[in-house]
Amino acid sequence: MSTRIGILGYGNLGRGVECAIRQNKDMELAAVFTRRQPADVSILTETAAVANVKDIPDWKDKIDVMILCGGSATDLPEQTPEYAKYFHVVDSFDTHARIPEHFARVDAAAKESGHVGIISVGWDPGMFSLNRLYGNALLPEGSDYTFWGKGVSQGHSDAIRRLDGVKDAKQYTIPVESALEAVRSGGNPQFTTREKHTRECFVVLEEGADAKKVEEEIKTMPNYFADYDTTVHFISEEELKANHSGIPHGGFVLRSGVTGWNKENSHLIEYRLKLDSNPEFTSSVLIAYARAAHRLAKEGQSGCKTVFDIAPAYLSAKSGEELRAEML
Repeated sequence: MSTRIGILGYGNLGRGVECAIRQNKDMELAAVFTRRQPADVSILTETAAVANVKDIPDWKDKIDVMILCGGSATDLPEQTPEYAKYFHVVDSFDTHARIPEHFARVDAAAKESGHVGIISVGWDPGMFSLNRLYGNALLPEGSDYTFWGKGVSQGHSDAIRRLDGVKDAKQYTIPVESALEAVRSGGNPQFTTREKHTRECFVVLEEGADAKKVEEEIKTMPNYFADYDTTVHFISEEELKANHSGIPHGGFVLRSGVTGWNKENSHLIEYRLKLDSNPEFTSSVLIAYARAAHRLAKEGQSGCKTVFDIAPAYLSAKSGEELRAEML
């Protein structure tokens, strides 16, 4: 029987989830929920419904897993614990510093309702998190390095767009190439946050907005920009559409470590992602973890989980027998 998926929010991420469902034969899209008028939202799946967010409780028994596609700044901290009352939920909450408190709130709501909630699913947090854990477990004496980009950060772009006076914005995260090469050389360098990445913002202002005020708010934003060298460019809406319409991203997770009685051998683990579409790849990860949420629920589990808590076999549509024969 197919896992019935609901999508809350039909922006780039929501559309990506819809596309990912099409590639997973054990999934079906039941409904898309929007703050807009449902008649104004055109989706690709002819068999799925479009409904307003206020109607979500009416779908309690018609959806297995709700995938929450809002932003981490203000949407997900409220939405994930709220909708865990009605469904198993999966989100892509990506404000690293606030994950512990988000986990606690979702865990309480999910346990009370008997649902499974999986938070912070995507590629970072998500796939990169797993590779950091694997590297630490395999090479306990060593150093971790994570580099993001060059690419568009959806979370950071969303945080800028929520500022007063901002009409639209794109933010690029850019690794400092010399820092990346220093890690690959095996020297175990130590970096400050500012030495590893820069951030570049392209912002379209609302008419009459104060550019200096907006720039200051961006550069001092905690958890997003305050710890980085950040450049802000104010451009026209036409220029943003012409030159910054794509959503590429990627990055690297590296673990440099040593083994041997006298630590005589050095090792470097490197995991890389190069993504044409950040939201579509993130959506593909969300769908795999939606499968896991449904499977865990069938086993009687409840509460909040992260990617650290999910066995890899739960992500795959293949059976255990198929995985052992084809991939082990």
